[in-house]
Amino acid sequence: MSNSADSPTPASRRPAFRPVRLLTGAVFALAGIIFWTSFNTAQGTDIRSDESMLRLSDLIQERSRKNGALGESAARTRADVDALARRDNGSTKAEQRKLEGLEKTAGTRGLSGPGLTVTLTDAPPNATPQIPGVPDPQPNDLVIHQQDLQAVVNALWQGGAKGIKVMDQRLISTSAVRCVGNTLILQGQVYSPPYKITAVGDRERLTTALTASPAIQNYRSYVEAYGLGWKVDQHDTVTLPGYSGTVDLHQAQPVP
Repeated sequence: MSNSADSPTPASRRPAFRPVRLLTGAVFALAGIIFWTSFNTAQGTDIRSDESMLRLSDLIQERSRKNGALGESAARTRADVDALARRDNGSTKAEQRKLEGLEKTAGTRGLSGPGLTVTLTDAPPNATPQIPGVPDPQPNDLVIHQQDLQAVVNALWQGGAKGIKVMDQRLISTSAVRCVGNTLILQGQVYSPPYKITAVGDRERLTTALTASPAIQNYRSYVEAYGLGWKVDQHDTVTLPGYSGTVDLHQAQPVP
């Protein structure tokens, strides 16, 4: 007897299950969720518009101003606490001198003395080569970068600086000089060029260190080629403020 009656006909066979179909459906569903979320966030507006960027810039500047005000308030409070501590701790004069020395080393006390100020400035946006044979500048060639600021700071420390401030803020061992785009972010505040770095120390040694730095020599080649700003002002006496932020370390490990 033939078994053809018991076998399913081609029309009645179930199609083989293909996992790729389920995966395709999941991808389309995820894409729909993403599109809906984007639409709901933007509320039908252009989230890349100049107006949106302007609001973001205003927010950054406002937060920077608030951070500056909080820093000034913290500095006044720190001064009051230090005054009360000196009055009530019963320290001897020798202990008090030792404490003041530690505060100077840590950068939490003001510092005055001879020194210099280095000013770095962006080149004009329409700058052209000032040296024959130099290629036309790219946008990045015309702005101050993080490594330029860091090169000046490192050279000044190398030249024996007793203290350094960038813009209006004192640097300490945990300070980080960071740039985002063409703006400087330092200890919670935002700055735009021109950037001023001031150091207290032996002016001759500081100047020699600036001249000898390979990184600064590279920067000054761009000064000559495209007109980036470089200026060094000497001071008979300059005063650096004491650092007023937190000095607590959140994470550290000993150097081998």
